[in-house]
Amino acid sequence: MVGTGGPVATFSVWDYVVFAGTILGAAGIGLFQAIRGRKETSSDEFLLGGRQMTAVPVAMSLTASFMSGITVIGTPAEAYRFGAAFWLFGFAYAIMSAVTAEIFVPLFYRLGITSAYEYLEMRFSRPIRIIGTSIQIHTYNTFFPHYSVTGLNLWGVLVATGAVCILYCTLGGLKAVIWTDVLQMVIMLAGFVAVIARGAVLQGGLTKIWEDAGQGGRLEAFDFDPDPLKRHTFWTITIGGSIMWVSIYSINQSQVQRYISCKTLGHAKMSLYVNMVGLWVTVSLAVFSGLTMYSIYKHCDPLTNGDISTPDQLLPYLVMDILAIYPGIPGLFVAAAYSGTLSTVSSSINALVAVTVEDFIHPVCKNLTDKQVTWMNMGLSVFFGALCIGMAGVASVMGSVLQAALSIFGMISGPLLGLYLLGMLFRTSNSIGGLLGMIIGLVLTLWVGIGAQIYPPTDEKTNPLPLSIAGCNSTLSQNYTTIAPWTSPVTVSVRPPLADSWYSLSYLHFCLLGTLTTMVSGLLVSMITGGCKQEKLNSDLFVRKRDLICFSCLSKSKASDVTEKAATEFNVGADNSAFTELDVMGKDVENATKL
Repeated sequence: MVGTGGPVATFSVWDYVVFAGTILGAAGIGLFQAIRGRKETSSDEFLLGGRQMTAVPVAMSLTASFMSGITVIGTPAEAYRFGAAFWLFGFAYAIMSAVTAEIFVPLFYRLGITSAYEYLEMRFSRPIRIIGTSIQIHTYNTFFPHYSVTGLNLWGVLVATGAVCILYCTLGGLKAVIWTDVLQMVIMLAGFVAVIARGAVLQGGLTKIWEDAGQGGRLEAFDFDPDPLKRHTFWTITIGGSIMWVSIYSINQSQVQRYISCKTLGHAKMSLYVNMVGLWVTVSLAVFSGLTMYSIYKHCDPLTNGDISTPDQLLPYLVMDILAIYPGIPGLFVAAAYSGTLSTVSSSINALVAVTVEDFIHPVCKNLTDKQVTWMNMGLSVFFGALCIGMAGVASVMGSVLQAALSIFGMISGPLLGLYLLGMLFRTSNSIGGLLGMIIGLVLTLWVGIGAQIYPPTDEKTNPLPLSIAGCNSTLSQNYTTIAPWTSPVTVSVRPPLADSWYSLSYLHFCLLGTLTTMVSGLLVSMITGGCKQEKLNSDLFVRKRDLICFSCLSKSKASDVTEKAATEFNVGADNSAFTELDVMGKDVENATKL
């Protein structure tokens, strides 16, 4: 009987057919894009789609690239165990989209960069660019969820999925990645809808699921406690979570590479706002899938009952429990989760190729022909594809990784975001200040992050909600209730003094800590080392008021109104190419001279 524990069905023939069809469909899109663009073999075409992409497919790709297997599997398990507080990330997504679209996109678009880390060399120095690139590369990782409950062989799927990713990334470049992400995004959402729809039928409607979640304390999302040590509160998610997602979308190569591939600045900005809506829809469906899971298993937690071994198996277990009677539907769900993984792998491959070519190879080998660069791009795609698959295999044996993945992003990306903001906002900052500031920020975030892994916060700070196995067919105790079924108790006597203060800092504040530390320390060091005496810097390297919608729409005078409006319209409508505006202005001056 559904929701009472015990073994569940495994994949049927039709499930394998649906799953294989999804993988082959992704490969087909990649091959189509490769054949369609076979005459365009330049590096710009391969890495940036010729800078002619439009907003909607780029937006769906932006959403899919970080809605990975971690999100598809981890977010419902998070809502099942800790409640709907994760939904508050919707506020963080809105703040992130506005900050990235209005501050970072115009700057990167104006500079006509290919690698996000080119800016670090333009603003500071080449060594800082190399260091920044090397640090960011370590954040590229891939996670393949466990599906032992379905009967799927992990390594078989790893090899098959990896081969498909390598195929379409190598042959089709960024265009293939983006259009494949569109398909994968649709499949991911369809998987969540299938789980929610079947759960509603079994439980007697969506209203019953909502009532069960409320009775189980899963709907108490708005906790306004200002304590930064509590894992999820309104403030940790909206403030710390916003900074963390800004670091992911604004300076991570896999995201930057997508929106600077748009054909106009308007499309680039719009892609982020459409992406915001996509993130809202995805996180809402993922959280409600977790609430559906709780409604079904409120009296029989599969993990505590021993039916599964890790929390990442909760959703696959639910799918096989409630959807196995519909041949092909479990295959659709597993395809949805692996679609997220496909997107992450392809994003990682394409981004790694871009930063390797632009940051390491081009500056050294400046005389390469287009054909040589093309073969180099394809060869690196194969290499990084194999590397990602190997890393995914290792990561897949590490248990629950949703919080771990976001923690790593915060620890690494926070100091790097601080370095970018230091350069974009403060003319006083110099290379010495930027480098030392980033090192100080990185040391601090690694200290607290590693300490939190060794001495995890107590239940008082993480607030796990109760689960029961009283309704299972075979239970350990008929009245047994567990508070934290997958946390390892730590003896209070062995915890150091910092364990319940410094190491208990919410993982969402790691990025904020790194960003602020880098900016403050970097600014102080810069002023001490002569930052105030720097020669005049190129104004294109800094954030401009007219880049922001509020300043471009509200001008002080009629004359400036015309100038700002004209500049805005020109930038929004121009093809994405470095120095396009300067070229046009130069031609105008030349024509005037002739007259």
